[in-house]
Amino acid sequence: MADRLKLHYEAQGSRTRSVARIGQSAAHLAAFFGSHMAREIPERLDAYVVARRRQGAKPATIRLELWVLGRMFKVSKLPRPELPAIEVRNVRQGFFEENDLRRVVACLPADLRPLVLFGFHTGWRKGECTALRWAQVDFKAGAVRLEPGTTKNGQGRMFPFGAHPELAQLLREQREETAALERAMGKIVPWVFHRQGKAIKDLDDAWRRACREAGVPGRLFHDLRRTAVRNLERARVPRSVAMKLTGHLTESVYKRYAIVSEADLAEGVAKLAESRIGTNAAQMVAGTDLAGPSRIGATR
Repeated sequence: MADRLKLHYEAQGSRTRSVARIGQSAAHLAAFFGSHMAREIPERLDAYVVARRRQGAKPATIRLELWVLGRMFKVSKLPRPELPAIEVRNVRQGFFEENDLRRVVACLPADLRPLVLFGFHTGWRKGECTALRWAQVDFKAGAVRLEPGTTKNGQGRMFPFGAHPELAQLLREQREETAALERAMGKIVPWVFHRQGKAIKDLDDAWRRACREAGVPGRLFHDLRRTAVRNLERARVPRSVAMKLTGHLTESVYKRYAIVSEADLAEGVAKLAESRIGTNAAQMVAGTDLAGPSRIGATR
């Protein structure tokens, strides 16, 4: 079953990383169920969960492994058993306020600053940002594109930076600096974001150091993605449009990123208070029904 599932994903052209992750899950499943026939597995599912928890596996890991098991049954065209529900409560809530991000960017090496700001504005994943090439940037159309099959969900994506002056300026300046470097080096630099013409393969150490120096230790590059979603929500961009911009395939995942901060809550209360300006508080205290002139508790 495991071999058949792996072959299925390879045949679909799934990313190497995804196939490898499925293989890791399948290895744990095989270690526990390997000596059992498929029809015997449903009776041992709870025992599997207990065994994996005792081994120190996180809930999200166990849930993924059970999902892989379910896919095994489906691809093998066998009746899929009812899988145990695993509750995961470790969803991160990190995001950046603008002042926090400004301090982090100031602490970063100069060659990483445009990359981080691009991630902040677009909400694209780190790997999508670091792998971006100039062939994907169309200055005439004012759009940057990811081709189908190069993203996590396999779908293509487009971000019209021409409608975002700050982002457009960032890309123009990056193009000018890259062009100057190409002339000096005598060769083409294909990557939008680079270190002296070389692809940026590892920025984690510099990122962690910058976050510590900026007073926001423990933040992740992925928190920029959550921030972008929150900014889209604040700007009241329709979710169907926002999901196309950030590359979220399902609304359930997108909503996990639509984080509400204390400032958002305070702004909401302020708007509520504004909407009540002109209301006679004294009448309300006296018992006036907001829907009409009748008194609370009055008989009809």
